[in-house]
Amino acid sequence: MDTPYLVYLVDDETNLLELLQSYLQNAGLQVRAFANGTEVLSVLEEEQQPHLWILDIMMPDIDGYELLRLIRQKSNVPIIFISARDQDVDKIIGLELGSDDYLAKPFLPRELVIRAKKLLQRIYENGVNPAAPSQTFQDWVTIGPYMISEKGRQVKEGEELLDLTTKEFELIIYLLHNQGMALNREQILTSIWGEDYIGSDRAVDDLVKRIRKKMSKLPLETVYGFGYRLTRT
Repeated sequence: MDTPYLVYLVDDETNLLELLQSYLQNAGLQVRAFANGTEVLSVLEEEQQPHLWILDIMMPDIDGYELLRLIRQKSNVPIIFISARDQDVDKIIGLELGSDDYLAKPFLPRELVIRAKKLLQRIYENGVNPAAPSQTFQDWVTIGPYMISEKGRQVKEGEELLDLTTKEFELIIYLLHNQGMALNREQILTSIWGEDYIGSDRAVDDLVKRIRKKMSKLPLETVYGFGYRLTRT
């Protein structure tokens, strides 16, 4: 895209906030920094919204969980969580609520830059904005009661447009492209999170759990001891 990606960064640790902002800006990103959750509330109503949110979980006024819920009420813009608390618990809760990535403190600022840029490229390089208004697309595929448009990044059940996070939609498309094949967790991790992902394959199970909750009639089978398969209907 012609203009820099816009990132909203939220963290109540002033020194870390300034450091991360500097690194992200040096990487060519436009960054707007917020020192607490309260400052974020007013910008949620602004017309201009970021391409990416980076949220600290542990803040004294409004925590990252609540901010994520408020953001998700308005759009599916990608979100990265950062936290210094119980890493496993925060990571699972963050994924359940709809975050796209997670970094545990302490981390190298360069790692955040890499993850942010990879996520932005994956979402926007094809010219698709998760917050864009609904359009009419010609690539709808029917799976059970669901209609899926890869170009539009939309999933419908009947006339209802389902609210899916970035990674939920990407996994559905990956399964659709490999329909009928048993895919192991490592394959899914590499495809959805990238080859440089650091973490356990529990993230795959959490993502599948979220999809099944939102799309209970999707023919997504568990291949026990191996992975998952989207069956042909």
